[in-house]
This record gives sequence, C-alpha cells and structure tokens, in this order.
Amino acid sequence: MSTSLPDEDRYCLTLACRSARGQVATVTALLERHGAYIEEFAVFDDVLSERFYVRAVFRVRGAAARNIDALRAGYAAALSGFADAEGAIHDTRRPARVLIMVSKADHCLHDLLAQRRRGELDMDVVAVVSNHADLAAVAAAEGVPFHHFPITPETKLQQEAQVLNCIREYGAELVVLARYMQVLSEDMCRALAGRVVNIHHSFLPGFKGARPYVQAHARGVKLIGATAHFATTDLDEGPIIEQALERVDHAFGPEQLLSTGRHVECLVLGRAIRYVLEHRVFINGLRTVVLR
Repeated sequence: MSTSLPDEDRYCLTLACRSARGQVATVTALLERHGAYIEEFAVFDDVLSERFYVRAVFRVRGAAARNIDALRAGYAAALSGFADAEGAIHDTRRPARVLIMVSKADHCLHDLLAQRRRGELDMDVVAVVSNHADLAAVAAAEGVPFHHFPITPETKLQQEAQVLNCIREYGAELVVLARYMQVLSEDMCRALAGRVVNIHHSFLPGFKGARPYVQAHARGVKLIGATAHFATTDLDEGPIIEQALERVDHAFGPEQLLSTGRHVECLVLGRAIRYVLEHRVFINGLRTVVLR
C-alpha cells in the first residue's frame, strides 16, 4: 500500500546478482542522482551461493517523478555491469493482478478476499478458478469472476490449457493455490515458474494425502503447522516462503485439529502473499530469501 505524500510517487527496487564489491554503492548513487529519497533499504549476501540481494523502497517527486523512465534506463544500464543480474523498479501504486485457484475448502479464499477488501493485501483479484462449482457464490459476493473448469485424469491436460488461457486473458502476474486440491503438471509448473504460491496443510515435511488431520490425530501430534511455498515440478518441495506452528495436545480431536490447521493456513498464506506482493521474496535455488 502506498504511503507517499500526494505529490510523491513511491517505488520498490529489487536486485539479485552474483556477489561483488560496489553493488550497494552503485544502487544508492543511482537513486541519489535521480532525486530519490530512500525510506527502506535491505540487503542479504548469501555466502553459500555467492548471490547478493537488494530491496529498496524510495520516493520521488516533481521532475524526478516525471522522469522515472530515465531512472529505469539508468538501472537497466547498471544491471548490465553485474554478473547474472535480475532486477526491476516496481510502481507500488499499481496492485498486482492475482488469480486464485480453489477446490471446495473455502477458508483461505474467504481470508484472502477479506484482506483485499480491507486493504491489507494490495492486489487486484482478477478471477477465481476452480475444479468444482462450490465456491462460485463466494467469488460473486466479492464481485470477482468465477470460472469452473472440471477435471478428470483423462481431461487434465485440456483443463490445464483452459486455466493457462484464463491466466493469460486476465493478465495475472501471480497465481495462488488456496487449497486447490490438484497436482499441477510439470508443463504447467514450468510455464508458471516462480509465479505460483501454494499453501500446504502441514509444517513440511508432513502427513501426505487427503486426511492429514486424521493422520495427525492418530499419531498424537503436538504441533499443527502450515507451509506456503512456490509450486514446482516436485510436489510440495518448492522453495518455502513462510511457515508457522500452533501447539496442540492430546485433548484435540480431529475436528479441533482441522480448525486449528485452517487458522494457521490462512495466517501463513496471507503473510506469504503479502511478502510476494511487496517484492520481498527472491528465489535462491531451492530456498528463498525474504527481505522483511
């Protein structure tokens, strides 16, 4: 959410590149030359992968705001001087276009839409896509288009083609699997690499299958958790963005575990999406860097 003054524009600069000297100086000097006021600046140097990460939030006003394209051109030139560099300057006034995928469970969808309505998640939910029709009314109540694409083992490829077409038509930049109970194919994961966030109903690694809380109860677990991660071709093995745990005990039945799990899932997914929307998350191989 932008907190700029009326005559100011607010942006977020991101950088990921091979570690080398002078990178902070290059970025800050560039922003200074273009009249930027830096209000947040976070860096991380991963000595294991020799990768360097930067997130800077800055404000510009007057002539500097009108010449933001010159700043972007200067940043593109600076990136060419860094090895294996990726970076961008994001306009914080423009909400990201997000497509949410669901099945029958409604708790994560309700929570994301409520956070959007309250202004806690700065995103434009362009559509809700589901393999079931159960949650059409939830989307309709929020004025969000709903698309029902049924799926069977025989029609999986055709259904995924419909989903990909929907993502393209809406210009969705981020896809959220809000308890979408289907495994994405390898082709779909590759097509959407780094753009799909999934919520998993356990603190990974955990209980597999459709009834994890019954299994958890049978094993007498003492902690209930959830994990938000990027979807990859390896099921539930993608880079982890956020995790949380809630303590339980022997008195919790399967339904109480389920209720606790739903709460933690909503909490973790909401945090993960906020980190992504605020350009805090960088994929670093099998891990993530989250510049809070």
